[in-house]
Amino acid sequence: MPAAADHHTETTADEEYTLPSVEALLAGTLALMTGYAQSARDCPHRPCMARKLVSNLLYLSAHPQLSPPMQTMLANLRTRWQLELEHTAEAMAVETTPTPLWHPVPARVQ
Repeated sequence: MPAAADHHTETTADEEYTLPSVEALLAGTLALMTGYAQSARDCPHRPCMARKLVSNLLYLSAHPQLSPPMQTMLANLRTRWQLELEHTAEAMAVETTPTPLWHPVPARVQ
């Protein structure tokens, strides 16, 4: 049984990364972008992912370890994601609007 435990430890260690905080945030942001792109349009998590992307990009665009041109590019990207977030929220609101009934609701049930 110890051999299996050693194999698990080796596998887990191979998947772990130690990144500086700005790089970890950038990696997480790229992973969120991938998840957003791969999710279906009607996925209920899309607005949450977009909000988190906007938040991450805002933080990254002001991060002191990034160059001014990179900060500007991230600020522009944040603006685009903000528009996507607004578009996604509007689309979700339209889809959740109840449709009118074809027949009136009966006053009482027999």
